[in-house]
Amino acid sequence: MAKAPRFKSYSKRQLWFYTRRALLVLFSWTIIALVLFYFEYFTLIEHKALTTLYDFKQSFITNLIVAVSAGLIGGIVTVNLMERWLRKYAFWKALILITITYTLAALVVGSAAGLYYYSEGLGKPIFHPEVLHELKGFFKEWVFIKNFFIWLVIVLSTLIVFMINDKYGPGVFPDYLMGRYFHPKNERRIFMFADIKDATTIAEELGEEKYFNFLKDFFRDIAPAIVQTRGEVYQYVGDEVVISWKMKNGLKKGNVLQCYYSMRKIITYKAPRYIKKYGVAPSFKVGIHFGPVMVGEIGQIKREIVFSGDVLNTAARITAACNDLDVEILASKSFATIAVELPKGVKAYDMGEETLKGKAEDVALVTYKKLKVKS
Repeated sequence: MAKAPRFKSYSKRQLWFYTRRALLVLFSWTIIALVLFYFEYFTLIEHKALTTLYDFKQSFITNLIVAVSAGLIGGIVTVNLMERWLRKYAFWKALILITITYTLAALVVGSAAGLYYYSEGLGKPIFHPEVLHELKGFFKEWVFIKNFFIWLVIVLSTLIVFMINDKYGPGVFPDYLMGRYFHPKNERRIFMFADIKDATTIAEELGEEKYFNFLKDFFRDIAPAIVQTRGEVYQYVGDEVVISWKMKNGLKKGNVLQCYYSMRKIITYKAPRYIKKYGVAPSFKVGIHFGPVMVGEIGQIKREIVFSGDVLNTAARITAACNDLDVEILASKSFATIAVELPKGVKAYDMGEETLKGKAEDVALVTYKKLKVKS
């Protein structure tokens, strides 16, 4: 049995995705730190609590060290490690790991800021015995304890924002908060139906509980591919996930097709783990189509953003046609016409017209193949 190919490195798209999120954390936390610093500074002035011993430059640079250090560590650890823990472990276990990691990071950042502050105040080198002696007492002072809990709230808030954004998809949560879909509106959207092949057979072999975990692992594993291509998970229906893109986001850089190939790459890489755990690795087929839909919020007890339109039915039928044509990906010819920007090495191949169940007229279809690109 041939070994599954391993990732040699992150793709440029993946690196940029994580770099962008890390820079967002760095920028946001630096701004928050500066706002807190000036708020405290002007509060002291207002209450005439500043003394002649207060050095604005020294305090400002110390605060900046905290902000940048926290932003750099948080941008890497918070986005990647802590968020992964929240997805992988039970909440209480993830919270313990996050608290331990945060405490260690706070000690590192606090030490860097304290060394600078006391070094400047005493006029001694950073690692001078007197500076180190002052640093020992720094962690017992009110200013450190206060900032420890303030930044703990900031870290947890950042995690919540990222998780909510991932849940609703890039840009959806802000739309939800702003009430953009409170009243139904017409939009053009791209939809991809990703359906696990031979799901019924797998379910019978694994049993209900094991099959549920199988689906849970599959949907979790393909999530990064969806988020990184600016897709939005519309709904999970049994062994199928429906992904949606706004037209601009889906066509840019071939995001829709890149999502499919990224998902396939992830599952191929993780196939040995699935085989070890379940005795079978998932394979899937996808159908892609676009068109006008009505979108709006429905529900009173549980509110959701819902899409309605023939494009959904057509995309589902295209997915089902994959079995008849013995391919893993099919798209409407109309989608292929507008999807001019394709991932590297990907080409479209005409599959002719097919009669789809429930459609009065035949639909022209294409499939896609990724050619091996010489490095």
